[in-house]
Amino acid sequence: MAHLTTRLIIRRTLAAVSLSTLAMSAQAQSVPTMTDAEFNECKQTLEATALSAGVSEGTTQSVMADVTYLERVIELDRRQPEFTTTFADYFNRRVNEARISKGREMLETHRELLDRVTRETGVPAPYLVSFWGLETNFGSYFGKMSVPSSLATLACDPRRSSFFTEQFVAALKIIDEGAIPAEQMEGSWAGAMGHVQFMPTVFLQHAVDADGDGRRDLWNSLPDAMMSAGRFLQSMGWDGDYRWGREVLLPENFDFSLTDGRRLPLDEWRDLGITDAFGNALAQEPIEAALVVPSGHKGPAFLVYSNFRVIMGWNRSEFYAVSVGHLADRIAGAGGLQTPPPEDQPTLSRDQVIQLQESLNGKGYDSGKPDGIMGSNTRKAIRAFQKAEGLIADGMPSASLLEKLGLHLES
Repeated sequence: MAHLTTRLIIRRTLAAVSLSTLAMSAQAQSVPTMTDAEFNECKQTLEATALSAGVSEGTTQSVMADVTYLERVIELDRRQPEFTTTFADYFNRRVNEARISKGREMLETHRELLDRVTRETGVPAPYLVSFWGLETNFGSYFGKMSVPSSLATLACDPRRSSFFTEQFVAALKIIDEGAIPAEQMEGSWAGAMGHVQFMPTVFLQHAVDADGDGRRDLWNSLPDAMMSAGRFLQSMGWDGDYRWGREVLLPENFDFSLTDGRRLPLDEWRDLGITDAFGNALAQEPIEAALVVPSGHKGPAFLVYSNFRVIMGWNRSEFYAVSVGHLADRIAGAGGLQTPPPEDQPTLSRDQVIQLQESLNGKGYDSGKPDGIMGSNTRKAIRAFQKAEGLIADGMPSASLLEKLGLHLES
């Protein structure tokens, strides 16, 4: 994909960890170290790469002189969360009253700027504020790591050297163009930067100078940051005529195999008995939608439109996309979910997910290679097993499912 955002980049980085690493706790994982001589040799290679990519000699040498090896970055890169996160936990931590209230305040405070971004990009202001709130809590925390040192450390690590070398060179190009001094280029451990947490390559492609000061500054210029976010979403195909999606109600005995990502015209979903969240008939609109049930049959259901896929281009997580969409709705004045996410769903460790996958495979329900990640193949296998066992086939690892598989929740 041509346009990778910070969160997607980080997720793909984490997803590349081997099966054996996923099965281990974060504390038990060994972290590779690099000697000073090895890092200095790598820095020489990075310097040559930057120069060949067109970065000026002055910028390259001055940045390289201050770049240091950050063992903490490698620790964070290798660290995997021991337990999976339920939708209720993820959603409730991000879409809460404090963030909604602050978002509404920011919407009014920066109304003139946000309306300008909307006019030029088609992205409504509440969505811009929602992304801003989820990425940096409205600019309150950008990260404190030196971006050049973080990226150089990751570029010198063999696991993702090629990718992070590209990011490192892009960061030097940003410094070279005068967007920000090297010593002020701080961000996340993986190199995400500024109000909207762009990776360096995303910055080069989509950051704009919206305040007219001659610099693309995503740290100190909110106009630059908001317009850049709008341009990025516009580039991924944001449709200003429609919202992200909506909460809906499903009929009794609904076929949850329809939650496999397929897109159907809205009238077909209506014919299947789906209503809006208040039980009213869905409007007749010429639009396709997919059905998302992030916490299974006991939780909320959503019909999502093409803008949902755009949000997923920013961060390839259904939890994130639903949170962005609903937070935008709340900031715009809408009420809360009619069906709150259940808080009693089991929280599985990655090792337990591997056991679940192995058990499903052993019973003839193909979940793919056991990797500890609850992906689409695993949910498809769960649905098939649930259907065979007379359970509601929503693809969620419920306590009853685990019991039938003979698995225990104890860590």
